[in-house]
Formats: sequence, structure tokens, C-alpha cells
Amino acid sequence: MDMHLSFMEILASFMVLFAIIDIFGSIPIILDIKSKTGTLQVMKTTLVAYGIMLLFLFIGEPLLGIFGVDISSFAIAGSFILLLMGMEMVLGIELFKHESGGTGSIVPIAFPLIAGAGSITTLLSLRAEYHSVNILIALTVNMVVVYLVLRLTSWFERLLGPNGLHILRKFFGIILLAIAIKLFLSNTGIELSH
Repeated sequence: MDMHLSFMEILASFMVLFAIIDIFGSIPIILDIKSKTGTLQVMKTTLVAYGIMLLFLFIGEPLLGIFGVDISSFAIAGSFILLLMGMEMVLGIELFKHESGGTGSIVPIAFPLIAGAGSITTLLSLRAEYHSVNILIALTVNMVVVYLVLRLTSWFERLLGPNGLHILRKFFGIILLAIAIKLFLSNTGIELSH
């Protein structure tokens, strides 16, 4: 690993990853999954998401290449999962069977919510611009933030109350649908006229 520490590169990488991971924006989705599974394995979820992102930071493209999959196809697959999650939230239906025992912590929270196509594609893009060590530090700090937010989900639940959660769930369901469509379109090359 190259050892060119740069505070500016760390800060820039942190800001980009923070915006893409958008853990605060995911709170309603996380609370929704928690209400269905009854539990949230915070440390396990954070470590799995971190592990997936580390894997892609260092061997992402060759790894997908083994399966004959490119980044765009991977992003499109992620967009379908996000689309279905958004549909669940907006329509109040259950498409994913959530097993109790915390499997919801891994899919869909660790992947594709935290370590999704967006953050993985972003990591690969950052690699072309910045030194790996700076991206690694930025990613690690982001995962600490993710861990803390996941730890505080019950506090957010109390703060918002049932009505606030219901409104947020519908609103973020629509946002999730929009993100899924944008991810799909940008990776299929379909242009929408404005």
C-alpha cells in the first residue's frame, strides 16, 4: 500500500463516502427492518459492510471480473434491490422475507444499504484519484460513524415517535425509489430528456 498521507485526500474521500453511504438518510429504512426482525446486530453489520468495502477497495474490479461481471451490471443489480425496498416502504407491503435472528442486519443493511453499488463504485473511482492509504482512513472513519448511528437507532426511534417514523418511512421510500432509478439509468446509459 502506498504511504502518501494527505489530510486533504482523507477529508475529500471521507466527504464523498459519507454522502454516498448516507447513513443518516438510511435511519428510517434501518428502523423499518429492525421492526420486522426485532433485532439489529450492530457490530456484525458494521464489520460485514466494512469487509465488503475493503475487499472492493483492494481487489474490486478483478473480483467482479472472475464472475464476468462489470461494475455497471453490479450497480444495476443493486438498483433492483433498492427499488424493491423502496416499494416495500411506500406501499407498506413485505417483499423480502425477514428472518428473525438478525439476518436483516446483513442483507439488506450491510449490503446493499451501506456497502451498496454506489459506495463500491465510489471506492473504485476514488482509487483512480487518491492514494489507497487515505481512502482506507476515510473509509474507516465512515464505518465508525455508521456503527454509532446503528447503535443509536432506538434513540432515533423514541425521538421521532410512531407518526414521525411512518411519515419518514414513506418519504424515504420515495427517495429510495428515485435513487434506484437513477442508479439503473446511469449504468444502462439511458438518457432522460429534461
